[in-house]
Amino acid sequence: MYDVTIVGAGPVGLFLACELGLAGCSVLVLEREPELRSPWTAHPLGMRGLSAASVEAFHRRGMLHSLLAASGVRDDPGTDPEPDEAPPPRGVSHFAGIMLDPADIDVTALPFRLPGPATEGVMTTLEAVGTVLSERAAELGVRIVRGAEVSEVTQDGEKVIARAGEQAYTARLLVGCDGGRSTVRKLAGFDFVGTEPQFTGYTMLAAIADPEKLRPGFTLTPTGMYLRMPTQGHVGMLDFDGGAFDRSRTPTRDHLQTVLRRVSGTDVTLDDVRLASSFTDRAMQATTYRRGRVLLAGDAAHIHSPLGAQGLNTGIGDAVNLGWKLAATVHGRAPDGLLDTYTGERRPVGAQVLDWTRAQAAVMKPDPASQAIQALVRDVLGTRDGTTYVYRRTSGAATRLDLGEAHPLAGRDAPDFRLEDGTRLGDLMRDGRGVALDFSAERRLSGAAKGREDRIRYVAGPARNDLGCGAVLVRPDGVVAWADDRTPDPEAFERAATRWFGAPARLLPGRMTHGEATSPRHRGDSA
Repeated sequence: MYDVTIVGAGPVGLFLACELGLAGCSVLVLEREPELRSPWTAHPLGMRGLSAASVEAFHRRGMLHSLLAASGVRDDPGTDPEPDEAPPPRGVSHFAGIMLDPADIDVTALPFRLPGPATEGVMTTLEAVGTVLSERAAELGVRIVRGAEVSEVTQDGEKVIARAGEQAYTARLLVGCDGGRSTVRKLAGFDFVGTEPQFTGYTMLAAIADPEKLRPGFTLTPTGMYLRMPTQGHVGMLDFDGGAFDRSRTPTRDHLQTVLRRVSGTDVTLDDVRLASSFTDRAMQATTYRRGRVLLAGDAAHIHSPLGAQGLNTGIGDAVNLGWKLAATVHGRAPDGLLDTYTGERRPVGAQVLDWTRAQAAVMKPDPASQAIQALVRDVLGTRDGTTYVYRRTSGAATRLDLGEAHPLAGRDAPDFRLEDGTRLGDLMRDGRGVALDFSAERRLSGAAKGREDRIRYVAGPARNDLGCGAVLVRPDGVVAWADDRTPDPEAFERAATRWFGAPARLLPGRMTHGEATSPRHRGDSA
């Protein structure tokens, strides 16, 4: 029996598998598709943007250099000379097809931003992300079975059984990471609620007889929107038909040409269509991300339109949040209620993303009322405050979990603190433990940190920029669980550590240490 079965070997499922493998869990991944590589995961159709928060997650697990190399990024920020402060962001994307200028971002509105190798988002492909994560998962002893389509999921008080073909796979817990049409979600009985679509979207790779008739980039029109990408023949478009197109069918050349002509207001001609798919702005979310021993992550838990490119990043955030909590549960060291905080923390984040995409669809709708709103929004987004607001929302900088802590850093993604000896917080997190940074000269937390060495790495010493903090407790997912000012309170630290990591305990004979938990022998066990 495995500790955890993951259904779906996309980026979300693979990142979760790596987190669990790093923590010493035996992990099985079941994937319907027989191969990772396909035209839909490779360039250009598989292009995706990773936010700064997602890039930080790869950095903290030592995968950033591999990700950048696989993505074809040459200017690796980890090799640049260390600046005194974080440079201004270089990219901010768009809102509802309205492009924004990164020069308008107010960096003073990003108070917890420190220089480091992961301050920027990265353009990549699903294939590149999947390759990096698959290789790491294999190193960690994760078993991946491709060509295995799950058709049945049953659970009782001790285990979950997933059936794929003639095989039955048993685990203590199961996580559905199998996309927007999740089989796991349906089989396990999750309620999925939300709003119906306003448009059908299309993406295609086509031979265009007269591409000069289409403007490059985003173009909002009185009848919809189209996007002409830099890659020749790569076009996207939105048709506000109420989601009427039958998505069980592949759109034909004639249909795509009709829609493109209507939306663009041109007589553009498609000579041939190599690949095409459709999507909608249907925005739905599971009412809970856990039912007994079955959990959901990524698009299996929430679906929305791809406007703003938030889906992949939200899913990676789910995986990072869930991984360490599942591992603590598997190893029997989770504080009461820890696993239930996954829904409590990530569902509000997902709800915000759904509203973000709904707002964009409302602004882009080709009717007089929406067009009037669009003009107002365009004016607002042309200001410094408007651009900064969009950057904070799309980069993850605005995300703050409600942990009940007063310090303004608590609940946020931890800045990449750098100690005087050059060590970064991201370097300290590579083994998957939490980190307690004690910046006080007296090492005030040294006593309170004892007894949790298998769960928390304690590091004392001054930082080059401590942001006014005397100490910070960072969870394995990179979220600041607790922070204190110049004179940290050991008792407050102890309460926070107990809340998230459990009570301190001495290692008894036969108790598994952290090093043993990540040994190859343990990682590969799947009794």
